[in-house]
Amino acid sequence: MTLRSYVGGSWVSPNEPGAPLFDAVTGEQIDAISSAGIDLASALSHGREVGGPALRELSFQQRAATLKALGTYLGDQRDELYDLSYRSGATLADSRFDIDGGIGVLLSYASKGRRELPDGTVLVEGEAEPLGRAGDFLGQHILTARRGVAVQINAFNFPVWGPLEKFAPAFLAGVPSLIKPASVTAYLTARLVELIVASKLLPAGALALLCGNAGPLLYHLTDQDQLSFTGSAATAQRLRTHPTVVARAVRFTAEADSLNCSILGPDAAPTEPEFDLFVNQLVTEMTVKAGQKCTAIRRAIVPADRVATVADAVAARLATVVVGNPREQSVRMGALAGLEQRAEVRRSLTSLLDAGTAVFGDPDRVELVDADSERGAFMSPILIHIDDPTRAEPNEVEAFGPVSCLMGYRDASDAVDLAARGRGSLAGSIVTADADFARAVVLGTAPWHGRLLVLDRDDAPESTGHGSPLPMLVHGGPGRAGGGEELGGLRGVMHHMQRTAVQASPRVLGAITDRWPRGAPTRQDGPHVFRKSLAQLRIGDGVVRGPRLVTQADIAQFARFTGDTFYAHTDPVAAAANPFFEGIVAHGYLVVSFAAGLFVDPAPGPVLANYGIDNLRFLTPVYPGDELTVTLTCKAITPRGDSPHGEVRWDTVVTKQDGAIAATYEVLTMVAKQWPSEGDHS
Repeated sequence: MTLRSYVGGSWVSPNEPGAPLFDAVTGEQIDAISSAGIDLASALSHGREVGGPALRELSFQQRAATLKALGTYLGDQRDELYDLSYRSGATLADSRFDIDGGIGVLLSYASKGRRELPDGTVLVEGEAEPLGRAGDFLGQHILTARRGVAVQINAFNFPVWGPLEKFAPAFLAGVPSLIKPASVTAYLTARLVELIVASKLLPAGALALLCGNAGPLLYHLTDQDQLSFTGSAATAQRLRTHPTVVARAVRFTAEADSLNCSILGPDAAPTEPEFDLFVNQLVTEMTVKAGQKCTAIRRAIVPADRVATVADAVAARLATVVVGNPREQSVRMGALAGLEQRAEVRRSLTSLLDAGTAVFGDPDRVELVDADSERGAFMSPILIHIDDPTRAEPNEVEAFGPVSCLMGYRDASDAVDLAARGRGSLAGSIVTADADFARAVVLGTAPWHGRLLVLDRDDAPESTGHGSPLPMLVHGGPGRAGGGEELGGLRGVMHHMQRTAVQASPRVLGAITDRWPRGAPTRQDGPHVFRKSLAQLRIGDGVVRGPRLVTQADIAQFARFTGDTFYAHTDPVAAAANPFFEGIVAHGYLVVSFAAGLFVDPAPGPVLANYGIDNLRFLTPVYPGDELTVTLTCKAITPRGDSPHGEVRWDTVVTKQDGAIAATYEVLTMVAKQWPSEGDHS
């Protein structure tokens, strides 16, 4: 059969058979692929005209809930995806890295959306900036969903994780996606999309799939569309300079191949735990997904006097790696994605072997378990010792398979220089227990890296490893690595949104952002705000309470009770000598405590807990005899998905009798969505 595309809300077959797709293990044909006859312009317009409006009708919280439901649904289907993944040459461990990793991204973004995003469609960035002296003119950065489609062109090595790690932040931002998978493993991505469509969890038009050649797709992009790419640096350059991308300023990001390195610290002698950590990590990165990872270690940089020792240790470990049919339980490394990919790796190895010597493995021979080396795309792991690490080949040529180059360095400065010769990497690692060496190498190599792992005996038990991207951290890198960023928590969401500076009065700004800025109208009538459930509470609801007299006895008692006898609170002579004070001052936390005593309504009610204070600042000293008044205003509400409670952020200002501001901060509380709650009849 020929793979179908999913465009315009329907499954569409191409009008020609297309190119054959083969099982990487057995060599048998399993599918064909073509995009002939697919209306690419309509595929994009359907996303803009149907998917975009439907997504923008949903709040961040609703989108987060959908991602959670989708992740849970796909988790129940993973065994089917595992079974199909074997045909790409992946072992079960490889498939978990890809499939479970992709599902994990969905769930991670669902969690971040639920915890960190509002129950609306506008994302407020930072605090309002006063633009005038009286506070009647403010500026605020907001982010809103772009009105285009997030087009993703993916690599062959992660046919599940790759699409999902791009889809999740785009969906949470409110932007539909079009997935264009690499042909060689497109059958797995196509099945993934079939499962997603069958779930009926997504709004119409939120997702499209194009199997086959992209053809004129890029010519149909608009200024509101976005293009992301994972693959070779050469292809990234062609996409970046496409005439439509350039002329329409299409937002573009790339994650390209990179010569990632791992550096062994001079302290890591063979008797130290870090030595084994380095060796084990290198072998893992060479063999997981048969080395077909953009984050794999391509250059192992070790102290020059330890090259032979490391080579022997790595070779010994590689000798235990069983290669063959990934369905066999004993197999640790499966096949490359296809025979063409193996041929490409062998061509790259020719250059690398001109610059060094293979200390393990033969590019043309490998002992296999239950597999045929002629029909399947198998090859041995290859470790190459590079005598002169300054040569161009190991720092320019990437063999995208189970291949790594071993090279020596003289000192930290030399190690940094060798790392930088890769001209930009997605990921690097430093394996050392020496914090000074780690600092020197991290700060020296950071400009060339998107992510750096410092691995030692302390963090090893919890470390996710050199090559594991995490949804909460940026995934991308400078220079050769593409110059882009993906993931990164809310950074990934914001990439799909437009940042706009809005200038307005506090009243209008509050209406636009659904977030109360100081100076906007407040409502202080009706019941106390702590008597209102989330269903009743509104932005701008507040309470003013006070005054409360602060006495010398209060300050002395607070000092005794807390043990905070800092001289400014207990010694009038020393306090007066302090350049900030005129004499004894109240503790800042006494001021906060008195403020809470003023605004809190003590009886049981919808306010369930105070779980934090943000942005606390003490602006004017409080002396004995001062009187405090507190103004508490509901600033923002986050419902937290299907939880029975949500978060309320309260703007808090404590003033003295002369109007001077003593303290400002934000109180965070958990508030029940309904009150009385179920089962409570008080």
